[in-house]
Amino acid sequence: MITRNKELPPAQREELLRILKVRFEKNMHRHKGLDWAEVQAKIESNTIKMWSLNEMERTGGEPDVVGHDKKTDEYIFYDCSAESPKGRRSVCYDREAMDSRKKHKPENNAVDMAADMGIELLTEEQYRDLQKVEKFDMKTSSWVQTPADIRKLGGAIFCDFRYDTVFVYHNGAESYYAARGFRGLLRV
Repeated sequence: MITRNKELPPAQREELLRILKVRFEKNMHRHKGLDWAEVQAKIESNTIKMWSLNEMERTGGEPDVVGHDKKTDEYIFYDCSAESPKGRRSVCYDREAMDSRKKHKPENNAVDMAADMGIELLTEEQYRDLQKVEKFDMKTSSWVQTPADIRKLGGAIFCDFRYDTVFVYHNGAESYYAARGFRGLLRV
């Protein structure tokens, strides 16, 4: 895990909030009935979550609010980039898979990157829910959380959207491709 200062300088905080506000207002279909001022107050009250949102943005995820959990009073951000985030592609599934490669190891893996960013990989169900909001990954694919029994056998699962359908596939967890990354979520 990479250790970094998880607090953004004031100018960077302001720029991130500006970007998120513009995206929020431009895509109201993703979060009907939610108010930006309330979302912004939540973000500003948690510097670590703000840092994680910045990491999502920095790696090409284009995070946006896709829901509000009334029980926990948390806003749910998903990566809403049209394709799997560019700064998170060409990664295998997890550290074990990466370490198993004898040659041509990728620079990183999805599970460690997500943890370092302070976000969670989407589950298959969350990925399907995201596709109900808007269509994503029409040219790329994204690793999703893999059930332990599949991972134990050396596999991992990923999803994409083709032919008006969400497809769930499998691959060896050690595989990586230029068109496969991962999407994450953050609760703020």
